[in-house]
Amino acid sequence: MAKIPVQFRLNGSDRAAFVDAPETLLNTLRRGLGDFSPKYGCGQGTCGVCTVLVDGEPQLSCLTLSVACEGRHVETAAGMADGPNLHPLQAAFMDHFAAQCGFCTPGMLTAARALLAKNPNPSRDEVIEAISGNICRCTGYEPIVAAILSAAGAPGARRA
Repeated sequence: MAKIPVQFRLNGSDRAAFVDAPETLLNTLRRGLGDFSPKYGCGQGTCGVCTVLVDGEPQLSCLTLSVACEGRHVETAAGMADGPNLHPLQAAFMDHFAAQCGFCTPGMLTAARALLAKNPNPSRDEVIEAISGNICRCTGYEPIVAAILSAAGAPGARRA
């Protein structure tokens, strides 16, 4: 099978890869481009650990084809920090101990980032809805919700 070239902007940098037509964005990010922040969990789109932003919208990278991202903007948790400066969501996750084992954290962060970009002052119910596609087995969700609500008012929380 011939490889297909695909180009998109990953965390602010233009990137290109050759992929098989059915290759998922998750595989391209992890194996082809070395961004290991989206995790492989269920592979069926039910756990949310592979959540990334495509043109600012949360997408399950295990179900998204790489070729569908041609010319688009893809953002992962790896692109949230500004050098040594954590994104306000990342700092809030640390402050509220919202990343216990850390496996769900990249998906939670990207889902929360999409929420805050659209709604800088969400209610508790809106936060719960925004992260509802992400499964966490450690925290009981309370620290995650508290972290997102804490970050909501922080300067730079809406930063793309």
